[in-house]
Amino acid sequence: MEAPRSGETRWSRVASSLPVRNVQELATCPERLIEENLKRYIRLDGQDDEVAAEQSGEVPMIDLGKLFDPEFAEDESARLRSACEDWGFFQLVNHAIPDEIIASIRCDIEKFFQLPLEVKSYGLSFVVSERQTLDWSDMFVIIAHPPEARDLRYWPVQPHTFRLMKTAHSIVTVIAKTLDIDLELMVDKYVCQYLRMNYYPPCMTMAKKVLGFSPHSDGSFLTFLLEVNSVEGLQIKRHNAWIPVKPNPNALLVNVGDFLEIMSNGKYKSIEHRVTINTNQERLTLSAFHVPSLDGVVSPVTDIAEERPLYKAVGVEEYSKLYMSNKLDGKRALDHAKLL
Repeated sequence: MEAPRSGETRWSRVASSLPVRNVQELATCPERLIEENLKRYIRLDGQDDEVAAEQSGEVPMIDLGKLFDPEFAEDESARLRSACEDWGFFQLVNHAIPDEIIASIRCDIEKFFQLPLEVKSYGLSFVVSERQTLDWSDMFVIIAHPPEARDLRYWPVQPHTFRLMKTAHSIVTVIAKTLDIDLELMVDKYVCQYLRMNYYPPCMTMAKKVLGFSPHSDGSFLTFLLEVNSVEGLQIKRHNAWIPVKPNPNALLVNVGDFLEIMSNGKYKSIEHRVTINTNQERLTLSAFHVPSLDGVVSPVTDIAEERPLYKAVGVEEYSKLYMSNKLDGKRALDHAKLL
């Protein structure tokens, strides 16, 4: 048997989770979708939350090409700064990843989740208690970068990580300028990338009583989301209301993660978000999380000497363990990094 890689072993310890039943298997049998079988998934809270559907088309749009075009760079950079400060999310268009690569990624993910359950290995993360309310989803996670940490035993194709890493570098380069932070201070903050394939089955009987993903912020530096089949489900929390995000087949959805909020000293916001479930349609997505090395430390960088740090310096491994070893609960992990 091949010996486990050291990086793989450390990340496995960080991301441990209790085993639970595959939701895809449960959802394929309509006769099983009764309250007795769904009691671990049914939520008694959050059903009366305000949803601002009229704002679903207002998520900022950023053009990557314009960010590097001298004619448009200043205005587009200002739009990026505003999006990170006010929304924490933006739709990235003209992202330079060829259409055929995007189509290939979508096809690979759809094929994977169509495989028989016995030939694929996946499940649910953030399960820390037998009494915990579960999310209505399955996921499959691989470390894509650095290449030596990859374990592709259960994934049939090579991930297109190089394209995403280049796009991440382009965005971080501009983010550093908008924050007036030396890019050298950021180059080690997104050196690792893990890909999470997400499957949200429909729930014909109780879609309004379950969630695909509990409210949370991302324990990353920067996250990219690719909508695989353009079924709506993601909601962003803004001004105490949940805003549905309309899938854009021509865009990557990008959001600020906890480590970037810490490093920007709270200027850029890691926003709480959740996933709702469709009654009749499955939803598939790919999340690409860009994170610092486990050995790293992230601390706030302030513009001026008089600016008071709002966060303490955090070790990446320590913070990741805190984030992954608790059930998803809003921004609770990030609250631990805040200075009183």
